[in-house]
Amino acid sequence: MTVEIALRAARVRYGPLEALHGLDLPVPAATVTVLLGRNGAGRTTALRALAGAVPLSAGRVVWRGADVTRLPAHERARRGLCLVPDLRAVYATLTVAENLALAPGDPAEALDAYPALIPLLARRAGTLSGGERRMLAVSRALLTPAARVVLVDEPTLGMSPPVAARTYGLLAKLATRGGAAVVLAEQRLPPPGGLPRGTLVHELRRGSLVFSGEPPELTSSTRESR
Repeated sequence: MTVEIALRAARVRYGPLEALHGLDLPVPAATVTVLLGRNGAGRTTALRALAGAVPLSAGRVVWRGADVTRLPAHERARRGLCLVPDLRAVYATLTVAENLALAPGDPAEALDAYPALIPLLARRAGTLSGGERRMLAVSRALLTPAARVVLVDEPTLGMSPPVAARTYGLLAKLATRGGAAVVLAEQRLPPPGGLPRGTLVHELRRGSLVFSGEPPELTSSTRESR
């Protein structure tokens, strides 16, 4: 299994607080990786560290064997990294159509994936519901055809169950058909039907890795810990 990008002994500090404590996190190519953890566990910080949105206080970010620790976020984006944050993932003052036009791909593909966006094209993104904004945000990843690394924080936040299931399927295709390394930061493990075979799960607690394996192993481990 080829590692696309990885954190090596990564440490991130926010003032006096350390959010990641020497985290080693390999992210394989053509695979869905799920980062689990409660709020404050370090999930979002790990994504931002991979994307270059926060600096490391120690450790490295390695992409296909090259040290990109000092490479700024916009350069990583140019090389094929797409980050979809949980907050401020859309431009609130722009319309849905204008947000889609900023993505590098064909907006029609996003509308095929999320037909509910069609009647909202003239609406400003800031007026959308949480689920609608999430659909628009995830469209960024779907419309980045050359993406090699796709990082999505809380991909289905606010979505109805059917739309959430469709979203997991669309993100899974980026890995299984497009060959991208897809990382999803979640508080809970997605439903079994939403994850492709070979999905990896890493659980974080207080900035440290406490579990790595496949979804069934996590379920068994949780039952045994009780």
